[in-house]
Amino acid sequence: MELLIVDGYNVVNAWPELIALKDNLEYARDKLVDILSEYGAYKRYKTIIVFDAHLTTGKIVSQSQMGILEVIYTKEGETADSYIEKLVYGLGRSNKRVYVVTSDLAEQMFVLGAGAYRISARELKNNVAAAKKEISDNLSRKVLARDRHELGNRLKEDIMQRLDSMRRDGLD
Repeated sequence: MELLIVDGYNVVNAWPELIALKDNLEYARDKLVDILSEYGAYKRYKTIIVFDAHLTTGKIVSQSQMGILEVIYTKEGETADSYIEKLVYGLGRSNKRVYVVTSDLAEQMFVLGAGAYRISARELKNNVAAAKKEISDNLSRKVLARDRHELGNRLKEDIMQRLDSMRRDGLD
């Protein structure tokens, strides 16, 4: 399973629909978690979202896991960047493909140097939109195929070809 590590506040501060929610930061974080939960499940990524607590006092590292999604809040005085760097470094050059989402240039350089792949917040937004479109298109096709009740939707391809051949032979 591939691993997607996301600098949470970096994405919150880059996506217009989340910037609009910054008055309620908890809601913006929850919205991002919901979006990435769906995206990660669809793409089959183990997803880790890191939010830094370096501006708060008394906060300790906290984690919550929901299936293949993990949300981490760093401890006081620790940035999401430093936490992500330690995490990526700890993975080494594993045979697991690791993607790190950040628009921070210094972080991107570290990620590339550590053997992981970098994705900017904007690229992630585009990837999420493309995945949502794929999901929607797939559901639409399934609904259309199910609702039309055509014989062709229920027969195997080889049988359809033989029936088509018989039909054509009968026209000659």
